[in-house]
Amino acid sequence: MTGDDLLILLALGVPLFAAAVTYAVGRMPDVRETMTLVACIALSIITISMFMRTGAGHPPSLVLAEPMSGVEIAFRLEPLGALFAVMASVLWGVNSLFSIGYMRGRREPHQTRFYMCFALAMFGVMGVAMAANLFTLFIFYEVLTFSTYPLVTHRGDEAARKAGRTYLATLVGASVVLFLPGIIAVTALMGSSTFTPGGLLAARVDDGAANIILLLLTFGVAKAALMPLHGWLPSAMVAPAPVSALLHAVAVVKAGVFTVLKVSTYIFGPELISTLWAAQLILWVAAGGIVVASVVALTRDDLKARLAWSTVGQLSYVTAAAMLPWANGLIAGGLHMVFHAVAKITLFMCAGAIYVATGATKVSEMEGLGRRMPVVFVCFMLASFSIIGLPPMAGMWSKLLLVTASFGSGAWMVAAAMIVSALLSVCYLLPLAFRALFPPMAAPVRDFVRPGGAPGLAVAAIVITAGACFALFVLADAMAAYLEPLRTESFVEGAP
Repeated sequence: MTGDDLLILLALGVPLFAAAVTYAVGRMPDVRETMTLVACIALSIITISMFMRTGAGHPPSLVLAEPMSGVEIAFRLEPLGALFAVMASVLWGVNSLFSIGYMRGRREPHQTRFYMCFALAMFGVMGVAMAANLFTLFIFYEVLTFSTYPLVTHRGDEAARKAGRTYLATLVGASVVLFLPGIIAVTALMGSSTFTPGGLLAARVDDGAANIILLLLTFGVAKAALMPLHGWLPSAMVAPAPVSALLHAVAVVKAGVFTVLKVSTYIFGPELISTLWAAQLILWVAAGGIVVASVVALTRDDLKARLAWSTVGQLSYVTAAAMLPWANGLIAGGLHMVFHAVAKITLFMCAGAIYVATGATKVSEMEGLGRRMPVVFVCFMLASFSIIGLPPMAGMWSKLLLVTASFGSGAWMVAAAMIVSALLSVCYLLPLAFRALFPPMAAPVRDFVRPGGAPGLAVAAIVITAGACFALFVLADAMAAYLEPLRTESFVEGAP
């Protein structure tokens, strides 16, 4: 066994081991949660090692099995997958730290099941990140769906069960009806579904077949929440805040947009994408989704619902980037995947900390709370700057690159939608933070429902990710350089 084999097996094995240990020590909360944090640290070390090897030109790879000719369960890292794996593993650790404070502070039931499902979800994420072909990706994509279903239905009431049904029906339905037929079509035409630099289908299929396959694969990835297959995402807000953070930052939605980026880059390639009317259709749908979701977010008084609709729009930024025949578009999409993840997990953890401390869930209930929870609301404001695209927060760079790439490739409607969305996000995020931190002097301040306010571990996690929004602003250029291999000879001539 080589070192590469071992790294891949460890990346898959650590979350599975964590799930098994969590079940075994479920009656000992301190041990259970300590083991969860140890697993998070171990997985982060493993993914960082793979990230460095991939950046040095030695990407780990492993063929685990070949169930039939041309169909392999295989893994191979490339820069986008390595970056996704690091992002997910590190944020799993931060989210677990927050979860300990939140779940204990709320005295939530079924905590052992909760941590087990988190670990199994990370097993699915690692498989998606490292998949060498569409078949392998599909297997782990579905593992991720089913492992997060109990998290969506955690509360166990009728609202949670209804949300769970919507979640499964949309994600599994889209996978079976659209995504899987797309994979079968690729395999039937090419004899393989391997992710190939320049695009597996490039110059090898006619435009008619390519258009159909692109629509099947893109809309089949319902985790990307591209309209009209987005409804599961706002409805999943019945879940506890740590689950919302997982769904919207670490695992589910990022696995969706990551898959769209992989399909665009390694199955089609930008040269083929540039010739397809289906890509133009998806660009228009994404542009419309960006604006519509931002408008709906502005109308929502429930804080988590407002953030969920914001996520629907922000995900469409990445989907649009995947359809641009422009090198900077793919790089900007990869950066936005990470920058949005860090900012949005901060916002959802802030919402959870506010709920634990005060019981407040609505935007209209936040006025003056910054006096009692200044650290939480300052972090909320900083993360909001990143979502909007204001300096000195990381989101500024990815949004600037996305708008530039959209204009550069002639997709003016996408660039315009992104600019309008940024202005709308100013309206639905910043007033909340300012009213909480700088209310009228006579405004009453809501009392804590939990003695001492938000749990210390929850606040610590929020500070870490808010600080990361600034750190990534400084590191953006280095990250863009790491993703430089996404530029291939198949990009349309003249693209930067």
